[in-house]
Amino acid sequence: MNSNLLPKKTLLIETLKAQGITNEKVLEVIFDVPREDFIPGYLRNQAYENAALPIESGQTISQPYIVAYMTQELKVEKTHKVLEIGTGSGYQAVVLSKLCKRLFTIERHMPLYKAAEEIFKKLRVYNITTLFGNGIKGWKEQEPFDRIMVTAAGEDIPDELLYQLKDGGIMIIPVGGQEETQHIVRIIRHGDEFEVNTLLPVKFVPLLSGIVHSS
Repeated sequence: MNSNLLPKKTLLIETLKAQGITNEKVLEVIFDVPREDFIPGYLRNQAYENAALPIESGQTISQPYIVAYMTQELKVEKTHKVLEIGTGSGYQAVVLSKLCKRLFTIERHMPLYKAAEEIFKKLRVYNITTLFGNGIKGWKEQEPFDRIMVTAAGEDIPDELLYQLKDGGIMIIPVGGQEETQHIVRIIRHGDEFEVNTLLPVKFVPLLSGIVHSS
């Protein structure tokens, strides 16, 4: 890592603590994962600002606080098999991969999918399996999952994802349309019943169906 970024990284961790991120493992991973590698070169000096940043295909890399918050609320353990919907830059995927046993991640934009695969290789992260596809449908061949994280906002909660959760499993998803207030929602599966808790107000790109082969 560029040594010039170290003070900014240290300050970011202190900011996250002040904002209520208390899980030490999550804070350690946020500190260790080089966020500057997941953003365009011209933005590298902003890598440790607590802000969302633009990436390719009209998408964003989420604010570090939101990444840390969603990860903390997902309550990931080292034995878990986790599904991520929306690989994006790959940053959230790598954060999750450091906390779970296996991470399966789906991306609908081919340029992002290819770039994320390259960065996983560069960082030598070997417990991530990628899929270019429609994340709304989940990954039936790999179900059930202990945890599911969705990194785009759905107008509602996709049923197919709910039923790919293990009994007792947790899903974190932003819910709400682009013209209304969105909230992070945590869902816990209890057999055929689902406990839904509304958490933090947020603003995410929309969760869309289908695939996109070019930018």
